Amino acid sequence: MTVHKSLLAIPLLALTLTGCVNNNRLAGDVYQASDAKTIQAVSYGTITNVRPVQLQAGDDTNIVGGIGGAVLGGFLGNTVGGGRGRSLATAAGAVAGGMAGQKIQGEMNKDQGVELEIRKDDGKTVMVVQKQGESVFTVGERVALASDGHQVTVSPR
Repeated sequence: MTVHKSLLAIPLLALTLTGCVNNNRLAGDVYQASDAKTIQAVSYGTITNVRPVQLQAGDDTNIVGGIGGAVLGGFLGNTVGGGRGRSLATAAGAVAGGMAGQKIQGEMNKDQGVELEIRKDDGKTVMVVQKQGESVFTVGERVALASDGHQVTVSPR
């Protein structure tokens, strides 16, 4: 019976960690619902440089992954041995599971981004970093920059 519980716990943890990651809003072709029906200032320019970058969502602590991994590791460690050996296996499982869960969540929070250097039509040069969406940007390409005063979204024209 404990083997069945262990096998059920692993996918449950994976689903929990997966639910914590959503950084699609960082792409230039994805908008949040709150962006609908808002006025954004638009300017135009030409891409002068494109560089792939890595985006790290959230912070580096990955608490949810650490806690989830510790719970699962402790649960799995508790199924090993008996008496004092079981207690040690539970503790070791919790520590190892916590470290593994933190690492897994950290990897899940990473995404591919793009750094765009753009010479605007007014002569100013700006740099924008956003998630790499479906649009693939190239040097010399004309783009639109839509800004609400705090954030900028670059899209091809």
